[in-house]
Amino acid sequence: MKKKRILSLLLASMMLLPVAACGQKDSDAETPAQTEPEDAQETVITDMIGREVAIVPGSYTRVVCIGAGALRMYSYIGDVNLLCGVEDIDNTSLDERPKMFDGVARPYMLAYGDVFAKLPSCGVGGPQAQAAEAEKILSCNPDIVISEYEDVEKEDALQEQLGVPVITLKAGPGGVFDESFFGTMRMLGVVFANEDKAEALVKYIEDERAEITKRTADIPEEEKPAVYICGLGNWGTTNHLMTAQNYIAFNVANVRNAVTDLEAPGIQAIEAEKFVSLGETMDIMIMDAAAVKNIKPLYDEDPTMFDTCKAWQEGEVYLEMAYNAYYTNYEIALINTWFIAKTVYPDRFEDIDITAKMNEITRVFLGKDLAEQIEAAPSSFGGYGKIDTASFFE
Repeated sequence: MKKKRILSLLLASMMLLPVAACGQKDSDAETPAQTEPEDAQETVITDMIGREVAIVPGSYTRVVCIGAGALRMYSYIGDVNLLCGVEDIDNTSLDERPKMFDGVARPYMLAYGDVFAKLPSCGVGGPQAQAAEAEKILSCNPDIVISEYEDVEKEDALQEQLGVPVITLKAGPGGVFDESFFGTMRMLGVVFANEDKAEALVKYIEDERAEITKRTADIPEEEKPAVYICGLGNWGTTNHLMTAQNYIAFNVANVRNAVTDLEAPGIQAIEAEKFVSLGETMDIMIMDAAAVKNIKPLYDEDPTMFDTCKAWQEGEVYLEMAYNAYYTNYEIALINTWFIAKTVYPDRFEDIDITAKMNEITRVFLGKDLAEQIEAAPSSFGGYGKIDTASFFE
């Protein structure tokens, strides 16, 4: 009988593993290769929603990812050549499929879309897909399923029906900086015998966060401009009123948020009247690219909508890349944090070239320089930079 041992994600997060090339800054940094497991022992892991699942680390050769964000997160740690099916939303070769995010830069799609396009369907996917499609998954004949459907009973039932391990991922409200995201990366590292790569990615993110925070930590509060973030995606609905008073990028970069008195901390819409009242205090506006398509018709209908906004009138409006597109773009979230920090405190980040930083980050996450492709996406509107408020919506 095979010996079983329980792996705790808490213990995994405390292990001191060697740091591989993900932490390197130069252009020659290589993605750590997947290592062969020392043995083929069956192991029980606790997934990110508390389920105990028996696995054989590093033994899987036919992988399916289901649910918003699952394929993206797998792509950071796993080998995409092991995939045996993808959701229709991630297969651009199909005519009939959800296409609401096609114009948005999703780096995992830019990096590996050609691989995904050759694979059969394991389900439709997309924001409206609230349940796994077991029959389609079975037709792909996977030996493991990576899922983002965070329901214990449904995941247990799916695993019973499929007869293969179903491993559930989770990110958390802090996005790329959240401990749940780190836990997911480490768990994937265990499942696919790629722990060094997972640890290196987590360390890279932690080091990036620390560097941004260190550069901005000593700025007196009275010298900080008030910054308004808008256009954050929330199930596809967003415009200039969609904001957050606890935007993680602001917290990391010690940015003073123009919005402070909302009832809830997450992404939410404020009243138009509140936007008007805040206008004269907004020194800088950061607009998420996901919102442009929705803001333009509103602006066409009422060109005076930004008349009370100080940042708009003074031309201090900047474009960040879409933070959410079929769940969080984690590498984009990290790039956005650097861009916001450089925009708000330019003297502290004179040495940072955003294009070079984009390529560094996508190389660490996905093994490829993707800045040019990110900027070329239709809904990127040319990429990071200052918006010409006199002509942007013409």
